[in-house]
Amino acid sequence: MDQLIAEDPTRIGPYRLIARLGAGGMGLVYLGRSEGGRTVAVKVVQAEHAGHPEFRRRFAREVAAARRVGGSWTADVLDADPEAAVPWVATQYIPGPDLHTVVAQDFGPLPEHSVHTLANRLALALQAVHDAGLIHRDLKPSNVLVTVDGPRVIDFGIARAMDSLAGDSLHTRTGMLIGSPGFMSPEQVRGLELTPASDAFCLGAVLVYAATGRHLFGATDTGLNAHLFRVAEEEADLTGVPETLVDLVRACLDKDPAKRPTPQQVAARTAPDQASEWLPGAVLAQLGRHAAQLLDYAPAAPAAPAEALAGAPAAHPDPRSPYAQPPPAYAPTAPAHFVPVQGFGPPPSPAAFQDPASPHPRRWGAWW
Repeated sequence: MDQLIAEDPTRIGPYRLIARLGAGGMGLVYLGRSEGGRTVAVKVVQAEHAGHPEFRRRFAREVAAARRVGGSWTADVLDADPEAAVPWVATQYIPGPDLHTVVAQDFGPLPEHSVHTLANRLALALQAVHDAGLIHRDLKPSNVLVTVDGPRVIDFGIARAMDSLAGDSLHTRTGMLIGSPGFMSPEQVRGLELTPASDAFCLGAVLVYAATGRHLFGATDTGLNAHLFRVAEEEADLTGVPETLVDLVRACLDKDPAKRPTPQQVAARTAPDQASEWLPGAVLAQLGRHAAQLLDYAPAAPAAPAEALAGAPAAHPDPRSPYAQPPPAYAPTAPAHFVPVQGFGPPPSPAAFQDPASPHPRRWGAWW
């Protein structure tokens, strides 16, 4: 996370902002705290999107649907104001790195029992999303946060509000790609209507990544068009996927959506035999330390504004409007250097496993 800068608001709705978490396709994300001390991730829509009436309608509808999502393996939507001058939504803050960071930078591919548990928990999360009438549409490692208790899925449903922002049109258009290279279903590639079965394909792709550190179909090795062709036409290389999971993963990656298992079926086939830690001890210890550091994070005292130093009264912004002017372009600062705990072994080269969809090189907590 990064310190707030002078242009950032200090409050959004009832939340005091204490740090920047990152940025994504929809806007900036802040770490916030309520008056009662609850830590949240506050996601603020870009002003250019907020000016589109169709976007606002979609945003309000998708936030309302996302608030109905339950389950233990998702990040709850807690609060929102779609009618604010700059719309925002607050979600449960998950103090953990995303799966891309764990696999590509800190630890490497996960052991078999960890991938097995990951499959079960992600399936249960998708079941909760689908039960609320949503499709995730963008399940990928950077949307899976890793905690000591298990993985958490974030960003479900909200991405649909972006559908209308294609070029100058405010209407969803057949052929518009929604998803991330390496974690897209054949029907996404072809621009067809999406169903919950598309999330099952993405789940299979995430499991391959967790078990092997590879993107499906060489997503980072060739041009986008060649990759999309392979997603639509070729069979995935499942070398390295544990034998106990390979048939299930292959079924998830079937080109025919009707032949893929449902999340309920995936959860039933991966139910753990006994209660045990889901990650190696060294990883759990590292996650615990960093979770404590993040939750105890205290922001640096902000510099006094120039007009205050000159004796001029400081402006008091409307709490429903986080910005008096359109929000500035986000320019994240370099993250603090992080050294994995001893015993991990050398991590794989970040260049080998670069997630093109990840908005920040080291991402902790829930955001777009």
